Amino acid sequence: MTAPSTIRVAVVEDDSRLRRTFTDILESADDCECVGVFATGEQAMSRIPPLAPDVIIMDVNLPDSSGVECVAALAPRLPDTQILMVTVYQDPETTFNVLAAGAHGYLVKPVMKEHLLAAIREVRGGGVPMSPTIARKVIQTFRRREPAAAAPGKTSLSGKAGAPHATAAHAADEESLAPREQQVLELLVKGYSYKEVSKELGISTSTVGTYVQRIYEKLHVSSRREMMARSRRGAT
Repeated sequence: MTAPSTIRVAVVEDDSRLRRTFTDILESADDCECVGVFATGEQAMSRIPPLAPDVIIMDVNLPDSSGVECVAALAPRLPDTQILMVTVYQDPETTFNVLAAGAHGYLVKPVMKEHLLAAIREVRGGGVPMSPTIARKVIQTFRRREPAAAAPGKTSLSGKAGAPHATAAHAADEESLAPREQQVLELLVKGYSYKEVSKELGISTSTVGTYVQRIYEKLHVSSRREMMARSRRGAT
């Protein structure tokens, strides 16, 4: 029987050797339990929700879909589950797309046993574990975006001066979207997954992710939830 303090972990990894390694690491820890191991995105999206694990270890590169798509599909269905990306990808675009889709941490392979277990415990406790290289990229990204976000800052310290213009600002931001970006936004607001948007528009899921990144930048948001709320406010 699982102890109350045990962290229930699911693994999504296409490499059989790494699946075995992750399983061994989890089984060696007194406070962790592996509740499922999956090799494809389809398996993960259909079989993980009923398990409701505390933490999901997720790879980015899967044989039938992307980890970004899996995160985007699973995060809304499992609001109490923390998703920890463990991948070889370190480029800013992948990092941004994964975190924007709903991941709670990002580690770069290879990951030492003690580091992986520490990250699982940290993310379960509400932290955001990241490999140092990823943390630096995230900080650099926000520093680059800060002037743009602050530019409309004719707001007083009380934050009230700019409030009457909020709706106009939302509308202006959405008008800056290119036609294809607007199409992607409309489908995502309707609840489409990255894969469904890909099929609907005839583009790859990675291209969908690129459009989403541009939409986030133009709307000055950092998550799908914020994007949808921003869009809906602008429509009222």
